[in-house]
Amino acid sequence: MTTKTKKIISIVVGAVPAAMVLMSGIMKLTLNPKMVEGLTQGGFGSYIQLFGAIEIVSLILFFIPKTKKIGFYLLLSYLGGAMSVELGHGVAPMSIPILILLWISFFLDDKQNFIKSTNA
Repeated sequence: MTTKTKKIISIVVGAVPAAMVLMSGIMKLTLNPKMVEGLTQGGFGSYIQLFGAIEIVSLILFFIPKTKKIGFYLLLSYLGGAMSVELGHGVAPMSIPILILLWISFFLDDKQNFIKSTNA
């Protein structure tokens, strides 16, 4: 597979979770009633807009080439926390497919991120 093909696949695979995270962030920022209801029941009512801002900022960082790595780690952290809350409350973990697609996209974009450094 050529580098150009891998880059295209990485962008396409990354676009799906990006759209979902963007939609979730916008719904939180605009205080969508269903989002507010669900997060308030989980005890996060006062942090809804903060969560939306974190999602959008992390996503922006993920798509800027120079900050892709930090955006990736921020998204992983955020979605990992979301997954643990979902599992703890007995809700189907919707963050798992998003996490999987982000990992695939990041891996296809640059395998150097997964190679052990020999510099100590």
